Amino acid sequence: MTSASLSPQADLPPTVEPPPRPGRSPDAGDPYRGERGHTKIAEKAVARIVTRAVGETEDAGGLGRKKGQGRAARTDVDVAGTVVTARVRMSVVYPEPVREVSERVREHVRERVEALTGFTVRQVDIEVAELERPPAPRSRRGRRDAPVPHAPHVPRQGGE
Repeated sequence: MTSASLSPQADLPPTVEPPPRPGRSPDAGDPYRGERGHTKIAEKAVARIVTRAVGETEDAGGLGRKKGQGRAARTDVDVAGTVVTARVRMSVVYPEPVREVSERVREHVRERVEALTGFTVRQVDIEVAELERPPAPRSRRGRRDAPVPHAPHVPRQGGE
């Protein structure tokens, strides 16, 4: 028996490192490379986090509402390593200030993506494509109140 066969490393299969990514050195710090493997978070998953974060922000919403269906913002993300760039198309509830709502959305998207993925959010571009009507007030019974009818047009009599 040789001394090499007594070492605990001798019983383990050899490990194979994946080839280095173009433009990255193998020693570059990859926070998702561990002793037992690599974690990859798909762009689609990051896009869903962005969509959900927009929906969680007060006075922000989605686009193209159809009766009886929920609304979601439209998102597109690019993930380069651990850096995210997001584009969001959304609505803002009228008459809320568009810039303030957009800034709240931008910050919330950044917080949620960084907290859930560990990625760095470089940029969140926002396009406010619609202004949304505020939700109708609810009555004490939980039903939406009917809109107040407008006075009917009554033509004037006489030639004035």
